[in-house]
Amino acid sequence: MLKQSLQYKLQQKLSPQQIQLMKLIQLPTQAFEERVKQEIEENIALDSGKEEDTNQDDLFDNAIENDTKDSLEDDFNVDDYIVDDSIPNYQTQSNNYTDDEEDKDIPFAAGKSFHQHLKSQLNTFRLDDRQREVAEFLVGSIDDSGYIRQDIDAIIDDLAFTQNVITSTEEVQSLLDNVIHQLEPAGVGARNLQESLLIQLQHKKEKPARLLAIRIIDEAFDHFVKKHYKKLIHKFDITESQLKEAIKEIEKLNPKPGGSYSGNNKVAEQIIPDFTIRIVEGELELSLNSRNAPEMHVSSTYNNMLKGYKDSKDKSKSQKDAIQFIRQKLDAAKWFIDAVKQRQQTLMVTMDSIMRRQRDYFLTGDVLKLKPMILKDIADEIGMDVSTVSRVANSKYVSTPYGTKLVKEFFSESMKNSEGEDISTREIKKILETVIQDEDKKKPLTDEKLAAILKEKGYPIARRTVAKYREQLDLPVARLRKEL
Repeated sequence: MLKQSLQYKLQQKLSPQQIQLMKLIQLPTQAFEERVKQEIEENIALDSGKEEDTNQDDLFDNAIENDTKDSLEDDFNVDDYIVDDSIPNYQTQSNNYTDDEEDKDIPFAAGKSFHQHLKSQLNTFRLDDRQREVAEFLVGSIDDSGYIRQDIDAIIDDLAFTQNVITSTEEVQSLLDNVIHQLEPAGVGARNLQESLLIQLQHKKEKPARLLAIRIIDEAFDHFVKKHYKKLIHKFDITESQLKEAIKEIEKLNPKPGGSYSGNNKVAEQIIPDFTIRIVEGELELSLNSRNAPEMHVSSTYNNMLKGYKDSKDKSKSQKDAIQFIRQKLDAAKWFIDAVKQRQQTLMVTMDSIMRRQRDYFLTGDVLKLKPMILKDIADEIGMDVSTVSRVANSKYVSTPYGTKLVKEFFSESMKNSEGEDISTREIKKILETVIQDEDKKKPLTDEKLAAILKEKGYPIARRTVAKYREQLDLPVARLRKEL
């Protein structure tokens, strides 16, 4: 049986403009610059540069609201809000910084790529056309770390399907041993870490310590990785000092030989801080990177277009369509300029709240003075949603007197110490890191002993929590921290 009924439902939906604003807030400085450039390229009504002393918001509102019919009214004065593009930027631009203060471009080194470097070395070997084709394929299979991650059978299959080259296990292994593994930097083309270390050791001149290192890597790699030093001494019938010398030789090797090539043409990631915090006469001063505050206005290209339509008495359908198109572009330009301003305000309000909360840290640089702080604390203080604060914290950097930091590093959970005071988990991690650095590496402390030491210092936490914090600090377990 069919029924008709009314159902009331309250839903909250974000408008397309709100979604775009959230995306703008999340963008770091470089990505934001690219987004501004893209908008300027796509919207002819939008242009960059210094604007004249006019109230742009009111002018935009007038431009959009006027002419509700399909024509322009006489009070629609385009000249009031159009900036003359013929005026050079240097005559209108006034900033408190110079172009030298902030590098606009990221420099990178030109030269041969890592794989080009390897392929060029193949010319030093006597190879027929078939061997060279297989060798070049093997070089192309080397990743940026210097390893070939495929096994030989998979390589043979790929050669057959992609290059129409039929080869054998023996031929591929021979080229690996006699050609690929002879290339520089030493260790490239290995299938795993053990093989790479062996190749590097075999490229060096022979001496007792290196010969022993080769035997350790070849015959007892598992014992070496797990630092079972007593088993190694017993297995090879050597002294502790001989084992030390062999381990020193192994520690000189590169676990990622591909990364040692200086001409790999990788563009180094450059962190551009979104904020700067300075100490001026004992007080903190916060500023927003000028790249986050671009100058934008309506292009004068529209001046000529609108004047032509305005002077025309009898407007054709195409002219009316053009006027509508212009109005849409003006509306989009106004929204984007407003969104950029709102982004600037959101970033400053959020970072200012964080700076005031962590005032003691920013004045001293002492990590132990970081206060417990979660996203909700800042969101409640500035009256914004937690997701907005999260977008700022997760993608923005701040330049401080103590280095450039990711904003989210200032957030941490709280716990109570033995005196009942709320302290930051960052404080506990710093103390844990210090205890591990100062331990006797011949007898490293277990997680249980670390928990006991922290409890003595007034931080009663469980062994499981110690293990979690140690892993977050990227510190290995006691057995792997052991040294001879």
